[in-house]
Amino acid sequence: MSDAIEKAAREAVEAADNAELTRQIVAILAAQQLLNAQQQPAATVGQQPTAQFNATKWLVVGGVVVSVGLVASLFAVAIAIGAVCATACLLILRGLWADIQRGK
Repeated sequence: MSDAIEKAAREAVEAADNAELTRQIVAILAAQQLLNAQQQPAATVGQQPTAQFNATKWLVVGGVVVSVGLVASLFAVAIAIGAVCATACLLILRGLWADIQRGK
């Protein structure tokens, strides 16, 4: 019986040692996580991410701007031609109406 009691006592002491070791490991891991959490913002505050120059992006933007400008200018020319035609048509119709009114 005494062997069983001695064995149980040894196992209890080992379990207590394991529990203390586990608590220490958990405390060390928690301290490391806190240390990492404090260091990361400090390192990134002074550093601004720099955007790399992208030539393709600017070529596309330039192409779009030129294309939109050409379309707008063609639209303006079409409106101007339409306005001239409408004015000429109205002047001709006014002249015809005046001739009809005078009996010619």
